[in-house]
Amino acid sequence: MLSKILSVGGWTLVSRVTGFLRDACMAAIMGAGPVTDAFVVAMRIPNHFRAIFAEGAFNAAFIPKYSRLLAGADRSGAALFAAHIFSLVLMFQAVILVLALIGMPWLVYALTFGFPEDPSRYDLAVALSRITFPYLLFVTLVTVLSGILNAHGRFAAAAAAPVIMNVTMVAALLVSVHFPTAGHAAAWGFCLAGVLEFLLLYGAVRRAGLSVGLKKPVLSPDMREFFRALGPAVIGSAGIQIAMFADTLIASLLPTGAVSSIYYADRLYQLPVGVIAIAVGTVLLPEMSRKLGTGDESGAFAAQNRAAALTFVLTVPFFVAFLTLPDLILTALFKRGAFNFEAARAAADVLFAYAAGLPAVMLIRSAVAGFYARQDTRTPVIASLIAVALNVVLKIILVGPLGAPGLALATSLGAWLNLGILLSLGLRRRTLRPDRSLALYCLAAALAALPLAAFALTAPGPAAVALAGYPWPEGLTLMAVGAAGALLYAAALVALFKLFRLRLKIR
Repeated sequence: MLSKILSVGGWTLVSRVTGFLRDACMAAIMGAGPVTDAFVVAMRIPNHFRAIFAEGAFNAAFIPKYSRLLAGADRSGAALFAAHIFSLVLMFQAVILVLALIGMPWLVYALTFGFPEDPSRYDLAVALSRITFPYLLFVTLVTVLSGILNAHGRFAAAAAAPVIMNVTMVAALLVSVHFPTAGHAAAWGFCLAGVLEFLLLYGAVRRAGLSVGLKKPVLSPDMREFFRALGPAVIGSAGIQIAMFADTLIASLLPTGAVSSIYYADRLYQLPVGVIAIAVGTVLLPEMSRKLGTGDESGAFAAQNRAAALTFVLTVPFFVAFLTLPDLILTALFKRGAFNFEAARAAADVLFAYAAGLPAVMLIRSAVAGFYARQDTRTPVIASLIAVALNVVLKIILVGPLGAPGLALATSLGAWLNLGILLSLGLRRRTLRPDRSLALYCLAAALAALPLAAFALTAPGPAAVALAGYPWPEGLTLMAVGAAGALLYAAALVALFKLFRLRLKIR
């Protein structure tokens, strides 16, 4: 299991590194003005729908059912089930695409009440959204193919797919002079990425000796069971997206640049979420599903606890860095070209607010896996919808005094409530069984965070003075402080693991 997590996490890290290059190009070429605001909206619209109907919701319903069919005597039933799902998704997304292209002006208006007050920004957002929306069709099919591969223990291709988007968008931005705006270039790169990701995953499925043909969907017992699990999962995902819709909508009412600030801060915030939490969740769900399918409940709990321990231990350095060094991080990574110091400072404030909820966001993936592996998609919905309700209310309350950081802080508080409800219900319904070693791992990581935080608060000043005469002083300062901080945290962990007699090993 650990090797699979490292494989997914490794590819996700490559994706995040290339994603940083993409965002750096965007920041330098597009800045944090109206073109970036319009493109961010155009990119978020298909991503919102993808998050509702694909990814988490789809995998929660598809992977446990498909894994159980694979474990049965007749494996052909699994292939037929996959073909029915693939065909149904293709038909559904084709209809959604046509409707969205026709109704895009109304869709953009519904998500950005503040944009119509600036007609040029609104018109640009509509035009770019029509270019980006076809991405949804291809990436949803990619989700189906990824679920099939994950259930067979093949994770690399799906984890590598997002790299394609980053590369195509960078390439498009580099030739943006040939497009009406840099936003048009980025939008076409985004759309092309969906096609290339689909081709990559389809080829991986074929190389694995699997096939996904087109079959007329039939409402079989397996399909009914899938939809019974999918319905609550979609509602839960929709709830989360409502909170994100609220971010986009409320931010559109703020001064120009607020949408961009949230975007750049969120991109950094998503680094540990993608590299650690999503990688762990991607591997943990099929792992627990297989163990529960064979009656190995103790093994399923052990996998879940070790996954949560690994997640928390690796989350702590990011949590400390985002709380103590947000200005240095944003300035070093993005302050160049059209992205000035004021833009970096605004995004840093948002990152600081997001950081408050990072541990909760990271651990939610491990918590929900226990429910999803048992095909219980309803319980996470309860937690999600309650948290979303609080999230949206807090956004409305906090945006006035705090602006864009208030939206991020509301997200953080909602994440903690979501995790708290999941833990409470999981313990009550016995989908969670924390053990002593998990508590000790978390205690060790929390103690190791103390010297790391003290170092992060005091080291940047002297490092900046020592490196002031070199090119890119902010970047060198960040690298020096980051490398030294990582060594300090690792040394503290090793000492504490020896003290507590722990070994971080996941079987």
